[in-house]
Amino acid sequence: MAEQRQEKAALISETRRRFEAEYLPDKSDKYDSRDVERLQQDDKWVENYLIWRHDVVDDTLKMIDESFQWRKEYTVNDLTESVLPKWLFETGALFLHGYDKEGYKLFWFRVKHHVRDPKQQLEKKKLVAFWLEHYAKRDHGKPLTVVFDMAETGISHIDLDFVRFIVNCFTDYYPNFLTKIVIFEMPWIMNAAFKIVKGWLGPDAISMLKFTNKSDVQEYISGEYLPPHMGGTDSFKYSYPPLVDDDFQTPLCENGPITSEDEHESKEEIDADTKETGELNEEQNLNQKKMNSVEQISKSEETDKTEFKPKNAKKALTTFKGPLLHISPAEELYFGSKETGEKKCLIVLTNVTKNIVAFKVRTTAPEKYRVKPSNSSCEPGTSLDIIVSLHGGFAASLQDRFLIMAAEMDQSSGAGIPELTQFWKEVPRTKVMEHRLRCHVVESSKPSSLTLKENAFNIPAKTNEDLHIQLTRLLQINKRLQEQIDRCLWFQQLSAVLSLLSVTVVAFCFYLVYTQRS
Repeated sequence: MAEQRQEKAALISETRRRFEAEYLPDKSDKYDSRDVERLQQDDKWVENYLIWRHDVVDDTLKMIDESFQWRKEYTVNDLTESVLPKWLFETGALFLHGYDKEGYKLFWFRVKHHVRDPKQQLEKKKLVAFWLEHYAKRDHGKPLTVVFDMAETGISHIDLDFVRFIVNCFTDYYPNFLTKIVIFEMPWIMNAAFKIVKGWLGPDAISMLKFTNKSDVQEYISGEYLPPHMGGTDSFKYSYPPLVDDDFQTPLCENGPITSEDEHESKEEIDADTKETGELNEEQNLNQKKMNSVEQISKSEETDKTEFKPKNAKKALTTFKGPLLHISPAEELYFGSKETGEKKCLIVLTNVTKNIVAFKVRTTAPEKYRVKPSNSSCEPGTSLDIIVSLHGGFAASLQDRFLIMAAEMDQSSGAGIPELTQFWKEVPRTKVMEHRLRCHVVESSKPSSLTLKENAFNIPAKTNEDLHIQLTRLLQINKRLQEQIDRCLWFQQLSAVLSLLSVTVVAFCFYLVYTQRS
């Protein structure tokens, strides 16, 4: 491992040295000085160029040269929302939204909203560059998954020049920035066109093409990030303004290290909420918590949960085991709908290192949530609770995300707010651990009087498995009753036939007696 890092460092150094010697003297006017400066400072950027060109320095230098010239031509470093026409964003043809199953950001191209027009082509290409640069700067070059949504498209939407530009952005200008291209419901009329696209991609990138339809697109993207016409449940509808993005921001009520006052305040808030909702909501919260943990906890652990306390959630949650922190829950924070009243969740951080670990929590919906603490540190070998609560009348959404960032601190460093602020300004990005959590909203119908009575007597809430067993039993009982009814009907019909035969025989006998006498 150490040898590989040394080899990679040597390649990075060689690439920089040769670029300065062979390209920069003759082409400095064709490059943006900001890109040249970044090349000298950003090891990850140079490494991505090398990865994309299989560590062949000659090919890497050619790619850097081409991409730098392109970046200056399209003024990539100066592309902002304000310099592009508003109508470009309003069309909704290009935007970032959601993640694929591997956690990579989705870059959507809704082809039906694109109309081929040579007069607008340059501006549309700059929009592509804007989105790619916007995301590259924000997530430091983390790769994207491109989705070509070709539902309801036809001849008027075919624009090979624009498609080629998008493909070239990933093959020539943004190194190691593409994971896959998911093509949804490509019309048969475009088969010939995409044979040409395959030629542009080259042999290495062809494997990244994934042709899908409604039946198999969820192999790559889960239903929560797919719109209904693709077989998903994502209620997201594009609109502008504001700029559509899942950017993580600092939540409301950012705190430093928890003090005794913070802990006291948190407990008072929880107690106040409990008193306000009354005994009924207490029991509903208990039952909701049990429902939330059904998929993550064994039955034995589930039956141990008898009261609503955030501390009890530790055993009920799955754990993400990172190099610095273990985080519970591992993937999802469960919130109730407005009817259920579940507005608080607990995140448990455990420091598994021998040093102090600084952390901060960010969210895509900072106006909705309060996080205590959102910026603090965790001592070696200890655990720390973070309370996430919905603010005001807001409701949680499936689109809401939380980002936990963590990095080791020197023992000599302080853990106060000024020290933490300075620490996050100076810590290298490569030393920051990141973990994302998504929100899960548990819908619940309005409780009936029967449910209220059961909750009043502390009868445990039934899980889906229990309900399934009861339903199966009811169906079996219903089947037996139906069989008994069928038998009764059969006996009834048989009795009617026998009665009719008896009446017929008696009548015939009377007839015979009468004829003999006469």
